[in-house]
Amino acid sequence: MNPAAVHPEDSEGAKNGPLIAVTGASGALGGRVAKRLIRAGAPVRLLGRDPSRLPELPGADTAPAAPYGSGEAMRRALAGAHTLFLVSAHESPDRVREHTTAVDAAVAAGVERIVYVSFLGAAPDATFTFARDHWDTEAHIRVSGLRHTFLRDSWYLAGLPAMTGTDGVLRGPAGDGRVAAVAHEDIADSAAAVLLADTGPTGSTHDGQVYDLTGPEAFTLAEAAEELSRVTGRTITYVPETREEAYASRSRYGAQDWEVAGWVTSYEAIAAGEMATVSDAVPRLTGRPAMSLATYLLEHPDSFRHLLTAG
Repeated sequence: MNPAAVHPEDSEGAKNGPLIAVTGASGALGGRVAKRLIRAGAPVRLLGRDPSRLPELPGADTAPAAPYGSGEAMRRALAGAHTLFLVSAHESPDRVREHTTAVDAAVAAGVERIVYVSFLGAAPDATFTFARDHWDTEAHIRVSGLRHTFLRDSWYLAGLPAMTGTDGVLRGPAGDGRVAAVAHEDIADSAAAVLLADTGPTGSTHDGQVYDLTGPEAFTLAEAAEELSRVTGRTITYVPETREEAYASRSRYGAQDWEVAGWVTSYEAIAAGEMATVSDAVPRLTGRPAMSLATYLLEHPDSFRHLLTAG
C-alpha cells in the first residue's frame, strides 16, 4: 500500500483545513467526492445549479444557485473558498464558455487552487469532440495563475451496461480498439486524495500534475459484451458500426447534431487507440488497485438489471 495515499474514511473528525468548494455535488461524481471530504473532516461547500437538488450532508455548507455561466453567481458562491473542485458541465455548445466563466469567477473570488475533472486524451485535435472542450478548459486554467491539477478520466465503467440496449446489443464504431474504463468510486477516491493533500505555503505535490484515471486493464467492447453475457446469463453482443450506421442508429433520439457527434466520436476515439491508455494513477493516489469491469458488475448489479430480461 502507498503510505502517502490519503484515505478519507480513516480520518474522520473535526473540520480543519482550507475550505473546498465542490461543484456538481448533486451528481454521481461530485456527490461522492463531497462525502469523502466530509468524512475526512474537511470544510466543504456544495455548489450546484439547483440548490434544492444538493445532498443533505451533515456539516456541509450549501451555496445559492451557482450555474457555471453566471460569473457573478459563481463568484459569490466561491467567496472564502481556497480550493475549487470543478466537475465539467453537461455537454453543450456553450460548455467551454461556461467553464472559463467559472474559472474567471474563481480567480475573482480569491480561490487559490483548482482541481478540474477533464478527460483522457484531451487535446485540440482529439477524435472525441468533447475532449477538445476539456483541452480548451485546461488551457484557460493554465493561464489563470491558479495552482491546478487535472484529473483526466477514461470512459466510465457504468457506461458500458448503460449503453447496451435491452435487445442485448452494444453498438458503436469502436472497431476492435481498447478502452481502460474507470469506476466513479476510483475517480472520487483519487480526487479526494488530491484535494486533501498538503496545501501549505509551498503548495501541494499535486500542483501542475495531470493524472490519467483509468481502470486496471484495456479491453475491447467485444470483451465487455462477453463479461456482460457472463453476469446476465444471456448473450450480449457487440456490433461494430460504421460511422454512417452509428449516426443512423442514433437519429431516432432527436438530439442535436453536436450531441450526436459527441456520442459517435466517443466510440471512434476507442477505434483510434486514444482510449487504450492504462495508468497507475488510481493505485498511486489511493493505495489500492483500480476496479475492473468484472468487479464493477459484481458490486453494481443494478447497472445491468435492464439486461436480465430479453427486450
